[in-house]
Amino acid sequence: MAGDSRLKKDSKLEAISKISKAITSETYLDDILRLIVVVTAKAMGSNICSLMLLNRDTGELEIRATQAVSDTYLKKPPVKLGEGISGLAAKKNKPVISLDVKKDPRYINKDIAVKENLCSLLSMPMSIKGRVVGVINCYTSEPHEFTEEEVTVLVTVANQAAIAIENTELLVKTKLMEEELETRRIIDRAKDILMEEKGMSGYEAFTAMRRKSMDTRKPIREIAEAVILAHEIGKKEKT
Repeated sequence: MAGDSRLKKDSKLEAISKISKAITSETYLDDILRLIVVVTAKAMGSNICSLMLLNRDTGELEIRATQAVSDTYLKKPPVKLGEGISGLAAKKNKPVISLDVKKDPRYINKDIAVKENLCSLLSMPMSIKGRVVGVINCYTSEPHEFTEEEVTVLVTVANQAAIAIENTELLVKTKLMEEELETRRIIDRAKDILMEEKGMSGYEAFTAMRRKSMDTRKPIREIAEAVILAHEIGKKEKT
């Protein structure tokens, strides 16, 4: 029995180690999320492990990754904050446990639970600086009382998953900022060219490009790039 316990503990530590390495790599978020549910399910002995992210626009939790191959579970509808066990975990930002979801009045997809033979559930919120970004759900096929160690393992996994999500959000924001700065640089360069070549003021140059953008239904950046390209071609022809 002691050997089995040690093997289970090693499996949990290995799972956490794999997730840690994935987070520090340049792997895409979806691939990291899939890895998280696969290794977590194996470490926890879960029948189904799923990861749901909070859609800030709709206020609903949507399944983003699961190791389950069942179309029924994959097509499970989104869950609103405070609705169902996952929604409660997300709203309270605290883990919620159900010994048998088929008998639990808080669980809202009992038909799926029966079809997929789902029983006990540990729903763990993922949060970044107190802001919930989603939940991780671990199901078993038989009644199971989740131990303190299992809860601790899932807390660690949830924290690492939250870091992966935060890192991705920061990268996206950084790229958007870089693109915005580059767009401004290009527009400013085009304005300078129009001011020099057409004798326009800065306001008139920008207004002319914006009007052209509206007339052609093209982004103003494309209009500015065309101005710069025409200027460069003109310079080459003169030389």
